[in-house]
Amino acid sequence: MRRADRLFRIVEYLKARRQAVTADTLATELAVSVRTVYRDIADLCRSNVPILGEAGVGYVLDKDYTVRPLMFNVEELDALALGAQMVGSWGDPDIAVSARRAIDKIAAVLPDTLRQEILQTALFSPPSQARLPIKIDSSALRRAIRTKHKVEIDYEALSGAKTTRIVRPLCLAFFGPVWLFTGWCETRQDFRNFRLDRISRLVISEQQFADEKGKRLTDYKHDEEKKRTPVC
Repeated sequence: MRRADRLFRIVEYLKARRQAVTADTLATELAVSVRTVYRDIADLCRSNVPILGEAGVGYVLDKDYTVRPLMFNVEELDALALGAQMVGSWGDPDIAVSARRAIDKIAAVLPDTLRQEILQTALFSPPSQARLPIKIDSSALRRAIRTKHKVEIDYEALSGAKTTRIVRPLCLAFFGPVWLFTGWCETRQDFRNFRLDRISRLVISEQQFADEKGKRLTDYKHDEEKKRTPVC
């Protein structure tokens, strides 16, 4: 990676994150030494890029700093085109439409040569017969995750047991062909993973929830490092 590209990537990487990023993390991302990261950060600061922090602690970029536009390369366009197709093949209808619109918006601002790269990609992710039928409105579930609304679900476990649960929805994860919905189950007072294809009824509650220590997505991720949350 050219030094100019590396400096931009540091700014881009910091801009995308709210919390401090360590030099070790940046070194791994950029495949360079920590010493090189220290030098690059110092050069960016001398160029009036508002990076806050210090060696050994981490770095953050002023949230008001505007990153100049950078053109995509061919490999990045391949990744975007394939990703959008995968979303269309495996995601819910609303997000599939959004993926197509996103590609159209990107293509509209590309030079002609690059526009053809993304519109005529040779990478494909067609619909698959392995896709499992989902009865609920997963678009509504995505919105509930974003707005922090509790949900009530009717669920049939792998054992055949049927239950009704009140859940704080935290995230969706795709392990093809299965979509998993992770949340804090108020019925079990613990984190649980639910397969979308086994939910027969979904009701979005009017009741919103606030993040509470021990019940947040960050807590779930921390728990996952120690144990695997069961799939109901």
